[in-house]
This record gives sequence, structure tokens and C-alpha cells, in this order.
Amino acid sequence: MAEQKPDRPNRKPGRPGPGNGNLKYRSGLVGWLLFIGLAVLLVMLVKSGNRSQVKIATGDFWNAFNADKVAVLKVESDEVSGKLKEKTTLTVDGQAVPVSEFRAEFPTGYMAQRGFGELLNAKTTTRIEVDNRDSFWLNFLLPFIPWLLIFGFIWFFVFRQIRSAGGANMLGNFGKSKARITSKEHTHVTFEDVAGVEEAKDEVMEIVEFLKNPKKFQRLGGRIPRGVLLVGEPGTGKTLLAKAIAGEADVPFFSISGSDFVEMFVGVGASRVRDLFKQAKDNSPCIVFLDEIDAVGRRRGSGFSSGGHDEREQTLNAILVEMDGFETNEQVIVCAATNRVDVLDPALTRPGRFDRQIYVPLPDIKGRMEILKVHSRKVKLGPNVDLMKLAKATPGFSGADLAAIINESALGATLAGKEFIEQDDMEEARDKVRFGRARKSRVIDEKEKLATAYHEAGHAVIQWVLRPDSDPIHKVTVIPRGNYGGATMSLPEKDRSNYSKKWCLATMKVLFGGRIAEEMFCGDVNTGVMSDIRQVTGLARKMVTEWGMNDRLGFVFYGDDDSKPNMFGGFGEGKAYSDETAKTIDEEVKKLIDFLYEEARQLLTTHKDRVDAMAKALVKYETLDASDVDRIMRGDNLNKPTISDLLDQQSRSGTVIQPGPTPSAPDVTPGFGAMPSPG
Repeated sequence: MAEQKPDRPNRKPGRPGPGNGNLKYRSGLVGWLLFIGLAVLLVMLVKSGNRSQVKIATGDFWNAFNADKVAVLKVESDEVSGKLKEKTTLTVDGQAVPVSEFRAEFPTGYMAQRGFGELLNAKTTTRIEVDNRDSFWLNFLLPFIPWLLIFGFIWFFVFRQIRSAGGANMLGNFGKSKARITSKEHTHVTFEDVAGVEEAKDEVMEIVEFLKNPKKFQRLGGRIPRGVLLVGEPGTGKTLLAKAIAGEADVPFFSISGSDFVEMFVGVGASRVRDLFKQAKDNSPCIVFLDEIDAVGRRRGSGFSSGGHDEREQTLNAILVEMDGFETNEQVIVCAATNRVDVLDPALTRPGRFDRQIYVPLPDIKGRMEILKVHSRKVKLGPNVDLMKLAKATPGFSGADLAAIINESALGATLAGKEFIEQDDMEEARDKVRFGRARKSRVIDEKEKLATAYHEAGHAVIQWVLRPDSDPIHKVTVIPRGNYGGATMSLPEKDRSNYSKKWCLATMKVLFGGRIAEEMFCGDVNTGVMSDIRQVTGLARKMVTEWGMNDRLGFVFYGDDDSKPNMFGGFGEGKAYSDETAKTIDEEVKKLIDFLYEEARQLLTTHKDRVDAMAKALVKYETLDASDVDRIMRGDNLNKPTISDLLDQQSRSGTVIQPGPTPSAPDVTPGFGAMPSPG
């Protein structure tokens, strides 16, 4: 099929295009310029006559006139104006003002009865001009000039727009769809650029095959899917898959965001939906991509604004009708993306509208490796870069996170003056993406630094002792990074899709280690433990209420069902159990936390000397890797140089010494997770 490249897909015969609309555009511009010029000229003419004249009292006028100080006098009805022979200081509104040109107003009929005769009979050299024209019309029209300008403005802006829209659509262009049409020549993304989501990519490739060769699939009576819904976490590549469809398909590709349907006017969303699908039908076969469809596709009938005139529901109704109504077009495939499929209306996700729901998951280790290869094509990698090692060290990272790591490593290497990216640049970029930039220039009080060191040492010692139930340690640092004063980073051994009870209990004990170590060695506690408390409480409550890991409450779900709407317009039924059960839940959560807290305290008491050694090493070196932690826990001494030693050596030798990358753990570092804990 020949590719269609319409300038405007739904252009009707006779409608002027971009080329032949220049004359109309120029005529409108000339009209605007004339209107603005006349308005400015009119205002200037009104104000120019009175700009330099000073209004004086009638007594001052007669004194000047009788003293023969007036050179020229103009008489108009009951107002006189003129020019003095020389500047004279007069009192105007209580202030002495030098007056050269003046005007004075007399009571109505004064000049006709008395004043005009006095002017003519006076013995003066003043040149008197009499204007006998009646100024009634001028005085009558002056108040209407601002209103004329306002109505002229409205006429140009509103009525001309309505006339240009044909007069039928009172909203003008508001009801037109904002969809962007994209062909394969205008996008540079193909399926080769999509990695890490092979199953989702295969299903999307089938859609392209349906459009390219529909008879192949209709041979056995099959029907082309009407809709495909891409579901997944943010950053997993849903929009990238849609761009790949546009790059691979030989059909028009319309893309629009869900928020583009809703505007300030009621009914605009539904109008834009109808216009979008009209364009799509005129250019069928084609693909329509609705990004972030949850903006207009949320479940109906929830909240207080659930009436029939709700703008969002009207837009959703229009989408439902267009996707599977009486006039369904088999050649238009709708592709949508969202990360909140749980809030979508059931009528939207049923078969016949969105026949397929393609889940786009977070990539596994193989997928992360492929994604890193794709994004590293455009950067210069050094010979020591091991992408597989980085892929093993980034479980839970999305494709967007991995792209950010490559970009941040390139920026860091550029700022360091390197010719290519090295492995330590990748490591620093990974930590920066996950936790934020290291704030090495921050001045930290020694007492606060010591408390942070014992806090992180408490985490690290318990995490090392509880192996293999806890994740292996990757790095312990007291350098502030992001919002955290320090962090104990861990490396999971595999991609974890669920959590065992042993892992949950071990993780909670590790979280307790920071506060307990501060109590044991510093004799005081601080607010830096807030993040640990939140994590422990959330984990314990989920174990009791949602994961059935409590013997007293048993195998019963006591959490909130986020998929069901509530009366307040949100989702989640709230508390669906009695007050006695709620009290039992609180008791069991507190009981579990207290029991594990005491076990963690006993562990640290047993390894108190290791905690002290770890904290002192953190104060000295600031950052310890997995091998350093292993040596400290075995009782060995660390003899590596500190940053201060390197700087002293540099000053003595006069040569520049670049501190090498922190020795990383052995190749048994196949994952990355962390437990940041603000010190």
C-alpha cells in the first residue's frame, strides 16, 4: 500500500492548505494593523488638545486678560483657551504653577449673556478667535470612544474566528484534535532500539504484521485486535514501544496524550475524540496511540462529581463509543499506555475494546544487559568497562534508569577530562541515579559525623552477620548523598519478585541496627532514624495485614483494596474490619517490632567490638566497600591510604595523583539494592 503523507489528514476538498492561505493571512494582518493604528491615532487626537493647557480659575483669566497679558484667545461656547505673552506663575489647585497655555470654563450661558461682550469691548491687543461651531456632537461622542474600541476588539477576535470556522462550530478550533501524525520517516526508533522486553515486543510486532498483511490473519476467520493496552511501571518502555510501532509500520500513526482531550470548555474532550477518530478513519488503516490514558479513562461513578455532565466521563464515553460502537472501523487499531491499569473503567479494558493487555515489566539481568548495549552505542566506552557487571549490580532498575546511568557516566567522564568512560564512572553514575549526587563539600560537625558512622556501622554489622537471609553488602559510606547523611548499600544476589519471611525479618533487624548502635556508643539518639522507622513500620504492617505472616491473625487480608472506588472520589475501601481487629493488628505489629528490636540489640552486643572498628574505619576512610567490611568483620586491619594521605603525597611530590576507584567487591556482586539511612 502506498504511504499517505497528508499535510492535514482530514482536509476536505476546497479547504485552503498552508500554501494558498497566505493571502488570507496577510489581509487579516493588514486589518489588525489598521485597527490598532486608528485606535492609537484617535486616542492621541483626543488627548493632544488638552495635553499642554493648564486649567485656571476664571478670576485668574480676567486678571490676565485685563492686564493685557493674553496674546491669543479662542472662544468656544462657554470655554476659553489661549496663550499668554509670557509665562506667569498662577495658583492652580493650591500650588504655584508657571502657565504658558491655559483654558478656563465658565458657567452655562455666561459667555452669551455677559462675558462675550466684555471680551469685545475690552481695550487689549489680544487676538480673539471665535468658534461658532456647536461642539455638542464632539462632547456626545467622546464617552463612547472606549466602548467602540472594545466592541471592535471583540469583533476582530470572536466574530471573525467564528466566521472563519464556518459558523457551525461555536468553539472554533477548540474541538479539533491535537493528535500528531507520524510516519516511519519522521521517527528514528525501530524495534532494534527496544530491548529488555522481548515478550512485549513480540506482541507489538504482531500488530504491525496485522496492518501490513491483514488477509493472512483473516484467512481462518480471525479478527484484527481493536485495541492494545501497554501496562507497566514508569520508565519500562511503553512509549518507546509505541514509537517503534510508528517506525516500523507503513501506515499513519496518530499520537496524543490523555490530558490533551480536556480543556477549559465543556464538551471539548468528546469533540476532540470524535475528530481524532474521524481523521483515523479517513486515513485507515492506521494506528492511534493514547499515552497516559488514565487521565480520561478512570472508573466512572466514583466521587461526588459522578453526574452525567462530568467532562471526563463524557470524554470516556466518546472513546468507548468510537472503539466499539455501531460504526466500528476494523482498520483502526488503538494503542494505549498507562501505569495505573487498576483505576481504568472496566468497560474500557474489556475484550472488544482493548483485546490485549501487554505487560511491560522491569527488565531482568539479560534485559538490562541488552538495554545497556543499546544506550552505550552513542558513547565512548573504555577498555575496562564491564556492562555485564553493571547489569548484575542494577536489579530493579527500569530502562529509563539505565539510560540515565549511561548519560550520567558520560557527563561525569567529560567533566573529569577523560577521553572515554571508565568503570568507576559507571559506578558513580549508578549511585547518583539511585541516591543523588554525593555532597562531598558539605561541612559536617565531627560529633554528627561520628554518630552517622556508628549508625551505618550498626546497619552493616547486622547485615553481614545475618547472611544469607539478608542481601550482601555493596558499600557503606558516611558521605552525604541526596537527602541522606549516609547509606549502607546492598547487592541482592538475584532479581527478587517476591519476599520471603526470613528476608523480611532480617531486613527489619538491619534497619534497627542504626538506632541501637547510636544508643550503645553515643549515649543519645537523633532524628536521622526517621527513614528506618517508616520502613520498619510499613514492612511489619504488610506482614501482618496483607501477607498472612502472623499466626494470630492468620491467612486473612486486612489491607485496603486499591482497585475499588470509595465515596470520596479515590480508591480503596478503607477499614473493612472491626475495631477489635484493628486493635489486634496494632498489638501484633508492635509485638513483632519489639521482639525483633531486642534480637537486633543482642546481635550488636555480641559484636560490639566489630561495630566500633567499623565506625572508626568509616570516620577515617568515609567509604568502605564489601571487601573492607569483610576484613573488618574478620578482625583484620585496613592499611589502604586515605584521601588526606593522597593529597599530602601530591603536595610533597608536586605531581598530580588521581585516587583510583574504590575497590569493588568480587564478581559475586550480581545485584544492587540499598538501605539509605540518613545519619
